Amino acid sequence: MQRAFLTTTGAITIHLMLGLAVPALAESGSHDHDHDHNHSHDHSQNPASTDIYNGYFDADQIEDRSLTDWAGDWQSVYPLLKDGTLDAVMQHKAEHGAKSAEEYTQYYEIGYATDVDRITIDGSTVTFFREGEPVQGEYMSGGYEVLTYEAGNRGVRFIFEKASGDAEAPGFIQFSDHRIAPAESDHYHLYWGDDRAELLSEVTNWPTYYPSQLSADNVAQEMMAH
Repeated sequence: MQRAFLTTTGAITIHLMLGLAVPALAESGSHDHDHDHNHSHDHSQNPASTDIYNGYFDADQIEDRSLTDWAGDWQSVYPLLKDGTLDAVMQHKAEHGAKSAEEYTQYYEIGYATDVDRITIDGSTVTFFREGEPVQGEYMSGGYEVLTYEAGNRGVRFIFEKASGDAEAPGFIQFSDHRIAPAESDHYHLYWGDDRAELLSEVTNWPTYYPSQLSADNVAQEMMAH
């Protein structure tokens, strides 16, 4: 019998349901991972894109997205953190940030932690691999919700609900990739579980996935590219 998946859990914060009044999160630094690591985007050449990436956008800029934006074969970066591949990334962060390399490593130990080391997305089918064992579900769009943080910036979670599949597959998955409209993703943070609202309060654990075809060194280079 397959074991249940590790679900994301963490500090309780306030969440925003789209269209309601905008509350602030309980912790001002609770979502700084969105701006603390580096990705290969052309933000420097596109100020509007930079603003969106940093969480500053208008409601009318948000558009619903389909699972095709995240189609592909994806690897968790958590094993790369654990085996030392990302040590250079942590050192790079320390040289440009406010924490030591050790402090960054501890921070990402919590953020990246997951027992799902691979995910494949094909059409509406999402397959989660835990210790090589697949669990699969068919997911349909559940819209999106906006989170507003104490610092004044915001983020969008794109939500999909399980329509059928293995009982062990999570009831909900929520994508965050710093984009707010249809676009192919180059990495993403994923939240999953059986309680849609509870997942929206999760801001400390954000399992992160990069394309499986990238080597470990390629992933590290992508993180340090910009």
